[in-house]
Amino acid sequence: MQYFDQFGIDIGYVVIGMAGIILLLFIMTIVLMIRDHSLRKRYKQFMSGEDGKSMETAILEKFRSIDQLEIDVKNIYEELDAINSQLVTAYQKIGIVKYDAFKEIGGKLSFVLVLLTAEDNGFILNSMHSTKDGCYTYTKEVINGEVYVILSEEEQQALEEAKRNMGLQKIVE
Repeated sequence: MQYFDQFGIDIGYVVIGMAGIILLLFIMTIVLMIRDHSLRKRYKQFMSGEDGKSMETAILEKFRSIDQLEIDVKNIYEELDAINSQLVTAYQKIGIVKYDAFKEIGGKLSFVLVLLTAEDNGFILNSMHSTKDGCYTYTKEVINGEVYVILSEEEQQALEEAKRNMGLQKIVE
């Protein structure tokens, strides 16, 4: 009291001020309790799932699913690598030219077929048809897009057509 008198403060004002502060704190406490109750209610609702599952169980199941997906993706990439390694040796570029080998009345029954891999390795198959002498078939090896024997005009044309074809590309880089 002596301090209040010393500063000239009436004790009644101090009591009224303290009562106001206590009332304000009481109201804030009630508001916080209501918010806490609402938050707890939402938390319980969040944590309880279908069929009474807890959220923790649902989250753990999702993590297991993600782990399985990672394993599946790894297996898929391994299979794609195996497929890509097989594609290198598969014939995937084709060139074909039909022509009349002996300029006879029979028409364009002769043909040149070129089959190449992605690395332009393969063969040229030339089938020449004659109405008088029958059919003759020849093959020539293609290495890196080059042939080391003389090619006819039709064979050269079919080879260039095959090399222009993109063929199958790598499935996944």
